Amino acid sequence: MGTNRLRVFTQICVLLLAAATCFAADVASEFKITQRYPVSGDGGFDYVLFDSSSNRLYISHGTQVNVLDANSGKEIGEVKPLQGVHGVAVVPELNIGFATNGKSATIAVFDTKSFKVTKTIPVGEDPDYIFYDAGTRKVFVCHGDAKIISVIDPEKQAVVGKVDVGDKAEAAVVDGKGNGFVNLEEEAAVAHFDTHTLAVKNKWPITGCKTPTGLAIDVPNSRLFIGCRSKVLAVMDSTNGKVLTTLPIGERTDAAAFDADTKLIFASNGGGTVSVVIQKSASEYESAGEIQTQKSAKTMAYDPKSKRIFLSAAEMEAAAGGKMAPKPGTMKVLVVEKQ
Repeated sequence: MGTNRLRVFTQICVLLLAAATCFAADVASEFKITQRYPVSGDGGFDYVLFDSSSNRLYISHGTQVNVLDANSGKEIGEVKPLQGVHGVAVVPELNIGFATNGKSATIAVFDTKSFKVTKTIPVGEDPDYIFYDAGTRKVFVCHGDAKIISVIDPEKQAVVGKVDVGDKAEAAVVDGKGNGFVNLEEEAAVAHFDTHTLAVKNKWPITGCKTPTGLAIDVPNSRLFIGCRSKVLAVMDSTNGKVLTTLPIGERTDAAAFDADTKLIFASNGGGTVSVVIQKSASEYESAGEIQTQKSAKTMAYDPKSKRIFLSAAEMEAAAGGKMAPKPGTMKVLVVEKQ
């Protein structure tokens, strides 16, 4: 190749690389807050659940769960009284929901039509994250202080087993093939367990991560996306626990989501951003910027059909003991969409 052709070829390669880099960096800037749904009541807040079967949002909110229409933001009902609710799971085919009462170590069972609490199930200490697995037809409850995952049969509305993980269990996911994965907060590890036998099969350290919280899964490619409070997103191979890479994200992250269509990974952060990462291939990932949200918006739910992100947020103010607490009357659900 002649000198001039080589020079032209090199310039083209540089331009293409620069264009690809700019594209990745611009992805987050395409997302904006389009709506802010007011949420009635006061008190703390934690996880938000989007239920695709009803197009509803279930917002954990101190002593109640606010239920909103996901399109309009209109409040449909409230589940109360509750005791320090953290998370919600819904079983659509039974028209029932489950809410974790962190302060009373119980699970509140409620009717998703009337929103009345119909039963209270005693469980271990500090029930927190909760989800329904349609594959096993079981509800899984992650506990902090009890260091277990309680397993509930939604038809019997009773605890039928537990997974002894030996550390504070944060978010968990399943792959529909009998494998469950849960973040262990203090060990900075992932516990791999059998969703049928409930036995822990492996414990894998999350190299480069401290205090893992949010967790999402790419089932076809066997990838786990782990949000860490040390301000990184770790990508793990779910077949062997190998950490393939880590990427920078915002501060105080608490939830993660993966869109299988767009290959985008989201990590919501209490510092007021949602970090975006592009999956270029199963083994290659690239940071794609920060969506600007609101300070305190650390938990989210994702609708893979409409591509909307829903985040709970409130204005914060100084409270007793030097801690920060939500300012009364300021809680909202932020709706983030691509423009």
